[in-house]
Amino acid sequence: MILSVDPTTGAELARYDEHSSQAVEAALAAAADAQARWRGVLIAERVQLLTRMAKALRAGRDRYAAMITAEMGKPIAEAEAEIEKCATTCEFYVEAAPRFLADERVETNAAESLILYDPIGVVLAIMPWNYPFWQVIRFLAPALAAGNGAILKHANNVPQCALAIEALMREAGCPEGLFATLLVGSDKVAGLIADDRIAAVTLTGSTEVGAIVAAQAGTALKKQVLELGGSDPFIVLADADIEEAARVAVKARYTNAGQSCVNAKRFIVEDSVADRFVEAFVEHVKALKLGDPMQRDTDIGPMARGNLRDSLHAQVERTLSAGGTLKTGGRKVEGPGYWYEPTVIDNVTPDQAAFCEETFGPVAAIVRVRDAEAAIRLANQTEFGLGAALWTADIGAARGFARRIEAGAVFVNGMTASDPRLPFGGIKRSGYGRELGAHGIREFTNIKTLWIGPAKAAQAPLTETERKAS
Repeated sequence: MILSVDPTTGAELARYDEHSSQAVEAALAAAADAQARWRGVLIAERVQLLTRMAKALRAGRDRYAAMITAEMGKPIAEAEAEIEKCATTCEFYVEAAPRFLADERVETNAAESLILYDPIGVVLAIMPWNYPFWQVIRFLAPALAAGNGAILKHANNVPQCALAIEALMREAGCPEGLFATLLVGSDKVAGLIADDRIAAVTLTGSTEVGAIVAAQAGTALKKQVLELGGSDPFIVLADADIEEAARVAVKARYTNAGQSCVNAKRFIVEDSVADRFVEAFVEHVKALKLGDPMQRDTDIGPMARGNLRDSLHAQVERTLSAGGTLKTGGRKVEGPGYWYEPTVIDNVTPDQAAFCEETFGPVAAIVRVRDAEAAIRLANQTEFGLGAALWTADIGAARGFARRIEAGAVFVNGMTASDPRLPFGGIKRSGYGRELGAHGIREFTNIKTLWIGPAKAAQAPLTETERKAS
């Protein structure tokens, strides 16, 4: 049984039976059959589906956003923005996919040499609950444009969203069977990965789950894209605009109640400006409104599940016991639902939980450093490497620092975010592979070399007589 629970109240919203083994088999067979036909459709025709997807997303925005908020607690304004981002990403690939997948000519000694981007097959997508539509669409739009099919195994606490995406695809005119949602437990994933009709796997989730999926896919010799955990640094150097950095830092940390792998988590600040930054930051945090996520003036809703809140609170208590200084928050909110106060901990050091572990919730760790060199060193002192933000007035120096920061993305004087025009992904224990941009759409293609002979005849040098004649 798969349950949908409202994290605002803890009340059950709906329950669903898992798909039977017969239903899973039927979905896999249909996907393989549909993809075999879809791969032969011209790209210009494939992307018409993405146009219809964008239209259907916008038409259903209010309903989809309310569903997101009900199932995982995201404030309604953020949920609406999530749906719009899905639609704009579909539209981006309508224009960009034909360019990204066009044959590339390469000069060799052959009569003609080409790089082709062929579909790879049916991709299994194992997706998380924190952005229940966006995480799916950012994979699905480019995958379909590239000629692939997809099977979705969504997080089991957002089954309504998972089924709504399947219904949305039908509404958009997706070929029958090309995309399907499977409501199954985690114990069924290994079997899906091993199935010959699955060509590749994409996962967004925790590092621990990523390691399991990578091992299973590796055993089956199947391509994987893994977007995993993060402990993103937000570096504030002495010459930064401190007030603006503090303002943006709040959004960078507390969007989606801090439940994002790419949220800023460790705020690494030069000593000379640390007091000013912390004062401004804490003031902004205290102004955040914790409340009903269906209300438009709410800044932070509940956490998605009770066990996530318990884990976060344990990290806070361990950090404080080890010497961190609580500036605000630090408590569970009593009553129904899974609420946690927006929290700031100052004087965090690398041996404390809030520094060396991923804190997946509304908790910010302030780390004070003597200079920029120490800031870069501590930014890299983590097992993760997803994103990073760097605040400084010296853009020339920022370019050099950015090359030394170990992360998949570095944002200077801004907050880390995904953009369909740019590749997104991490290094180290934050995973590998890329989504979005040209790199993302090509991840699930067969990058094929086409060599056409005979080879070009080498140009023989002119003889002395021929040179004189010319």
